[in-house]
Amino acid sequence: MTARPDTDGGLVTSGLDGPDLDGPDLVDPGVVDQIAARLVPGSRVAVGDGAGTPRACWSALAAAAAEVGNVDLLLGWSFWLPDLDWSVFRSVTTIMGGHRLRPLLVDGTARYAPVRYGSVPALLAGALRPDVVLTCARESGRGLVLGTEVSWLEPAIRYCQHVFVELNPELPDATRAPALPPERVTVLVEAPRQPLHLPGQPASEVHHRIGAIVAGLLPPDSTVQFAPGSVGAGLLGNLRHPIAIDSGVVTDEVVELDRRGLLLGTPTAAYATGTRELYEWLDRRPVLAGVQTTHDVTRLSRTERFFAVNTALQIDPAGQVNVEAVGGSPVGGVGGHADYALGASRCPTGASIIALPSSRRGVSTLAARLDAPVTTARTDVDIVVTEHGYADLRGLDDRARSAALLPLFPEGAAGASG
Repeated sequence: MTARPDTDGGLVTSGLDGPDLDGPDLVDPGVVDQIAARLVPGSRVAVGDGAGTPRACWSALAAAAAEVGNVDLLLGWSFWLPDLDWSVFRSVTTIMGGHRLRPLLVDGTARYAPVRYGSVPALLAGALRPDVVLTCARESGRGLVLGTEVSWLEPAIRYCQHVFVELNPELPDATRAPALPPERVTVLVEAPRQPLHLPGQPASEVHHRIGAIVAGLLPPDSTVQFAPGSVGAGLLGNLRHPIAIDSGVVTDEVVELDRRGLLLGTPTAAYATGTRELYEWLDRRPVLAGVQTTHDVTRLSRTERFFAVNTALQIDPAGQVNVEAVGGSPVGGVGGHADYALGASRCPTGASIIALPSSRRGVSTLAARLDAPVTTARTDVDIVVTEHGYADLRGLDDRARSAALLPLFPEGAAGASG
């Protein structure tokens, strides 16, 4: 798989590792029957996301959904999806926009439910409760465990009636979550496949400058959440003193941080996305946990020297943040942005930092009016960083915040009248 930079410096998959990933596997009638036996009209099926998403059973799932009828589908942070007749599902809903879901969101095939990842367990217990979960897992000494993502799958499995597993021994054993409940699990197939190859976008010169400024704001022994992509790469590459990682995702840059002797303890994260080097490093390290842990605002706010370093598509003169869409085109989702920003802003010894380039493609990222609803409120933004410096907004009123932000964006506020 190759990757190209997303608008926010993240990842968008744009190619596949081999011919076995060009589409779903051939339909196995026995697997179709097993899935269909657990569904009734109105059932909701949640499918695992991230780098370890199941790739062998999509055709069987679609065939079972078509046979039963009126089956709803729930998706998450999707880097890979098959070419499929999505009309076999009554509805397709995702809790995370962007990436491979973008075409489905644009044409209306899928619907995006804006939700903080920290609030997803409540949805899974109620409005979006799945009847069935389809996920990859691997065997461990504790039983079957999740691989490169625990995230929202752990609560989804807790609340669902049955779990279908695509057994993948190539996944790392990296979760601190409990083993899957054997009494509610059916193993459909064994499909050994490396997790998706998701190399990060290298930091540009601008992102290196931004990263150096942010790194200078972090005291020694900080605990840091970072945005994946170029901003995160620029930050971690510029660190010169050890930090702990408590983040939504771990990437290859964390492995490099460990190699440089700058990683304190064992990281905490919901997802792992990267290359084989990361997945091998993760094996036997209890890094991954469910969002009820990783995105717990109270826990984060009580973490000593907790700094959240996130990026944005746009920011307005008051410090409100948009990470979801630009020009009417969906780019990302709320994800953990708002959770981590809130947790860090509540930490007496930490801060919520928004780091972004001052412009993209010649257009200022400071917008008089955001192109999408506010993702993260100005109340949860402490410091803003661009390649031109930083502004500490804590304790300032809106007029003073605007005055502090303007020097960071020489192009001015895009969309400003007059």
